[in-house]
Amino acid sequence: MDKNLTMAKIKITQVRSRIKCTQRQKRTLDALGLRKLNSTVEHEDTPQILGMVEKIKHLLSVEK
Repeated sequence: MDKNLTMAKIKITQVRSRIKCTQRQKRTLDALGLRKLNSTVEHEDTPQILGMVEKIKHLLSVEK
């Protein structure tokens, strides 16, 4: 495998509050690095990250 291959990046922004979310959803937000409303992080487009995004997609905005 070539080490120069880079995975696509996705930009994830928290657009809804975590106040009425379950504890599991809050932990998923923390794992993604989203601590505050309107905070944005950039992650690689891996199956693990996409799975976390899918679980809390109602709280997020995602850009490729």
